[in-house]
Amino acid sequence: MHFQIIEKRKIWYIVSGLLATLSVVAVSLWGLKLGIDFTGGTLMEVSFLENRPSIESIQNELSGLDLGDITVQPAGSNDIILRLRNVTETEHQEVLAALKKSSNSTEESIDKVLQENRFETVGPSIGQELGKKAVGALVLSIIFIIFYIAYAFRKVSQPVASWKFGVTAIIALVHDVLIITGVFAALGYFFNVEIGAMFVTALLTILGFSVHDTIVVFDRTRENLFNTRNRERFETVVNDSVNQTIWRSINTSFSTLIVLGAIYFYGGESIKYFTLALILGIIIGTYSSIFLASPVIVDWYKIGLKKRDV
Repeated sequence: MHFQIIEKRKIWYIVSGLLATLSVVAVSLWGLKLGIDFTGGTLMEVSFLENRPSIESIQNELSGLDLGDITVQPAGSNDIILRLRNVTETEHQEVLAALKKSSNSTEESIDKVLQENRFETVGPSIGQELGKKAVGALVLSIIFIIFYIAYAFRKVSQPVASWKFGVTAIIALVHDVLIITGVFAALGYFFNVEIGAMFVTALLTILGFSVHDTIVVFDRTRENLFNTRNRERFETVVNDSVNQTIWRSINTSFSTLIVLGAIYFYGGESIKYFTLALILGIIIGTYSSIFLASPVIVDWYKIGLKKRDV
């Protein structure tokens, strides 16, 4: 089956443009709900060994501790996640005692009523520093990817300069990251989903996966350009290259999604949204590698032809 992907590139541009626009609107209106990794504070994840008390009962017990605003989020069937200001060890134990009291258990020991799975405390200065390093990591990754692709395609000077392959790959990567960011802005606004260091890790992983997929297509284009020696139109060579690699990309992504789906549904609550980011990133990254990167390089080539003809 031979797909006319390049010929129908206007459709892919409309889809990509719509998704990117919606993402920009979501981020502009709602922003990202930052977790304690960036803002500082304390996070506790607790499992009740029997039935979990009502959220209202838990909030009532915690309200008497004078710890300011405490966010109580249910997780799974018997778990809760608490987000609050930085606390001392004494206050930490008071929170656990309040949780035990909310369960109306007759057990004297806290350990027989609940189990603390996570306790993390991050200072505000550390959170700000982590945020700066996260942005720096993303920018450096993008710069090195451009240089790598330009070097890898250095022998391809005609009909498109090697550096243009690198910039085109970055356009696809920015498209992927922007859409994932927009999705999480919406999740943060509607479902109080916070982003932390794991989200940045997911973005970096998505960058690696997406650029690998794009390079596979571009590498086949490079091989076909050498083999045809300009006997075919550039647009035809690119379309043939995409068709030769499309099923490899889809099969690789699908097999990865099977594993990530299992982790999402059966893994722990702490990695649920990290896994979701990867799932969305692989789907969007596969789409951009096939339906965005190659059409962009073709149109860049055509723009160059028009400039030479003027």
